[in-house]
Amino acid sequence: MNNDLPVIPVLKPCYDEEEIKAVSEVIRSGWVGLGPKTQEFEEAFADYIGCDFAVGLNSGTAALHLAVLSLQLKPGDEVIVPPITFVSTCHVVRYCDAVPVFCDVCPDTLNIDPKDIEEKLTPQTKALICVHYGGHPCDMDAILDLTEPRGIKVIEDAAHACGATYKDRKVGSISEITCFSFHAVKNLAMGEGGAITINSDWYARFFREMRWLGITKDTYTRTVDEKIYAWRYWVDKLGYKYHLSDIAAAIGLVQLQKLEAHNAKRRALVERYNQAFADLEYLETPVEHSYAKSSWHLYVIKLPNQRCRDDLIRHLKDHRISPGVHYYPINLHPYYQYVKAEVPVANAIWKRILTLPLFPGLSQADQDRVIEAVMSFKP
Repeated sequence: MNNDLPVIPVLKPCYDEEEIKAVSEVIRSGWVGLGPKTQEFEEAFADYIGCDFAVGLNSGTAALHLAVLSLQLKPGDEVIVPPITFVSTCHVVRYCDAVPVFCDVCPDTLNIDPKDIEEKLTPQTKALICVHYGGHPCDMDAILDLTEPRGIKVIEDAAHACGATYKDRKVGSISEITCFSFHAVKNLAMGEGGAITINSDWYARFFREMRWLGITKDTYTRTVDEKIYAWRYWVDKLGYKYHLSDIAAAIGLVQLQKLEAHNAKRRALVERYNQAFADLEYLETPVEHSYAKSSWHLYVIKLPNQRCRDDLIRHLKDHRISPGVHYYPINLHPYYQYVKAEVPVANAIWKRILTLPLFPGLSQADQDRVIEAVMSFKP
């Protein structure tokens, strides 16, 4: 092992002088909060997705929270969620005093399992949050066939799936409400940010007011559109400080222009990994179903058991490579142990999964280091 080698991270944003220039222009403009760049990004992102509206927010968690709030759930209402996801997906259900119901995942994609959804439905089921794990779209037709006839609302958590498609439709244009994250290591990386995509004017107004403390008109709109009463606004909802800033939106506009190229680079890296590992009997590479075009946010391999997985983690770290585990099941965290969870696949598979470095700026030389380290591992 060469201790002088730089550590290869599991995920990393890809910025250059274009993002720096875009941020500098916003700072020089004097309008850095919620303003014209946010509006420009929202319009560009909606056009890219193929939906009527996009509402910019300060995180994917904020997007999910407002999405669940918009359903006006009552205490005791149930929301079906997968356990293999970031904790925000479940927290937002509790924020709204609803009850999370854990649904198992498919062993190949780690997406929510439509067969288990049917098992978890009750008269109290009012909504379902499906997570496009790692960038691979869920089987949306199977999910909507179960939910639509019953009047169950579907929220898509597309934190990993910016640019992904399901049956040639962009994720974000399929269900009534889709939530995106633009966190620092996401496919479209603003540092911090998020968005909700919708086709309903009512939802668009609701989310815009709720992101700005329930105020009916934001500061930029009042400044630009009104002459006399620009100072006046009304508050008719208990909203939140969840809005996107123009600094983040400026980064987002540049990242949006690069998104397809970045996702293509991710795909090429995935193909190199898959070719390199094809003959390793102890290692299972990720799948991509015919109905899906993954955005490849994560490259997650599966090992035979937890001992082998943990040994490989140590081996990679010895070679100055930082892998990850996405995720420890939410139902096993102390806060959620009170929630009944019959999810045998999730409870078993987290012990076998490992995320290898994948990001657009990963050089061939660094990917070769990862491949060579994996190939030299003796399970």
